[in-house]
Amino acid sequence: MKSFTAFQRAPIVPLILVLSILSGDQLASAVDQGSTTVKQPITSQRAASPLYLTANDLSIATGKPSLVMMSSGSTHIPVWSLSGGTVRQSVAGIVNGLPDDCVAVQVEIVVTSTDPGTNKDLEDVYRVHLSQMVQDAPFTERYALGKPVRTPLPAGPLHSRTIVLESYYEVVPNAPLTVRIQREPGLPGDTFTRPTGLAVVKVTPLSSLAEAHTVQDVSGYNSWPMTQAIGDKLVCTYSRGSAHSIGEDARAVYARTSTDGGKTWTAETVVANTPGYGEVTVGKGLDSTGAMLLWVRRVGKERNHDLYRTTDGVTFTLVATPKLAVQPMQITDVFAVPDVGLMALWFAGNYSDKAVHSWGMMTSHDDGATWTQTPIESGLMKADWPTEPSAVYLGDGKILAVARTENGPAQFQVVSTDNGATWTRQQTNIGDIYASTPSLILDTETGLLSNYYYERARGILRRRVVHPDVVFDHPLDWPASQAVTTGSPLAWDSGNANATMIGDTHYVSYYSGKAPDTAVMVLELPEPTDKDARPTPDGSK
Repeated sequence: MKSFTAFQRAPIVPLILVLSILSGDQLASAVDQGSTTVKQPITSQRAASPLYLTANDLSIATGKPSLVMMSSGSTHIPVWSLSGGTVRQSVAGIVNGLPDDCVAVQVEIVVTSTDPGTNKDLEDVYRVHLSQMVQDAPFTERYALGKPVRTPLPAGPLHSRTIVLESYYEVVPNAPLTVRIQREPGLPGDTFTRPTGLAVVKVTPLSSLAEAHTVQDVSGYNSWPMTQAIGDKLVCTYSRGSAHSIGEDARAVYARTSTDGGKTWTAETVVANTPGYGEVTVGKGLDSTGAMLLWVRRVGKERNHDLYRTTDGVTFTLVATPKLAVQPMQITDVFAVPDVGLMALWFAGNYSDKAVHSWGMMTSHDDGATWTQTPIESGLMKADWPTEPSAVYLGDGKILAVARTENGPAQFQVVSTDNGATWTRQQTNIGDIYASTPSLILDTETGLLSNYYYERARGILRRRVVHPDVVFDHPLDWPASQAVTTGSPLAWDSGNANATMIGDTHYVSYYSGKAPDTAVMVLELPEPTDKDARPTPDGSK
């Protein structure tokens, strides 16, 4: 058995010692005991050669972390020892040489541990602080605080992990980039109380992202789109009013269709415009015949949910206005479950800090003409309340849904193994969010699951891709996100991703702008391939 020496204070050593662990885009193990790569993102945009900061390129920014030598046998690697018990410890370095065509960067770290207590049931949390020194501007102007990133440890000591801390930070080319790495032992997700070693920071320059197609940008607050494919036709429904408000009489629901992937659209048609009510699209799907179903929330002297049906995306017929014991805030996307019929998840509450929130499911055996409401959880605090969920049926009775959180650190995952008879809710590691509504697409040919969501206040539409069996019982194993396009960074004047697919192409709608005028957009992008599904933290997939 190899002996190993715990962290020892390190002298300055040649940089080649750490650089020797790098091989192409993958970072090999910091020691000769094996390697695990975690949460690598799918990459469709062109990326330049990465830039690296080794432990010797970093210095103390806050607290009292130590530059030490991690040793095992004859292998010795300098790392920064970051405490699992002392908060506000961080190290920083400056990256130069960003190429002229660089519009953003991805930031990853390589961490490892020699502690024998390392095991995959424990987790640690890191975040990155980013800023740039730009000519004629304060060095604080481009500061960005990264979201905490929570990851499981490897199965044992001496294994390194590559963790994506930021997948898309917009930069000014050629300006120095300051990167500060901080461990967060004060956050609940950091359950490993022993030190970890930070060996390398990897910064990858990124080129520009794809641009979305415009669905509707006439004057007004065009927002909250729901997009569905009917055969080869793309149908985008949306709501328009005068502001970020659902109750105004001026707010109505409209639709446009496209047969060329969203490049051009038919004339706008009215779906719902009831006098005295504000109407908003909240859910979509298909019935057993392939016709599109659309849930419309109607707010006025009372609140209702109306279900519409269309076979062409132009003419919509009211199918049902169910009378429900619990009036939802929203009834979300419709999907089919064998032996059950149609299903849609709902949530109800008032967004207060009282235990008055709930969620559940609706089921229909007659293609939406009638519905049965079933509460799943009631009396929830806002922090435990899954809102605006998106769900897919995986087969063999399994249903997987991802839901928005109103004030928590990460999206929720709720699963069922018995066609919806019972459910389990857990929090995920999907933390690059802000009031981010998820939208799931399951590709039945590749088996890949895509989760699209818009990070408000940063204006980034993101995607995470995974094999469902990787995360079904392990919601902390979602791979890192990839930015697929950008929009308005204004917190409430953009957002609400909703996705569908035609053939091998995904279409994701969202809205973006600045009040009182916002536009509905649709991004067209290729479906992910199997190579985009990254390994689990324990390397089993």
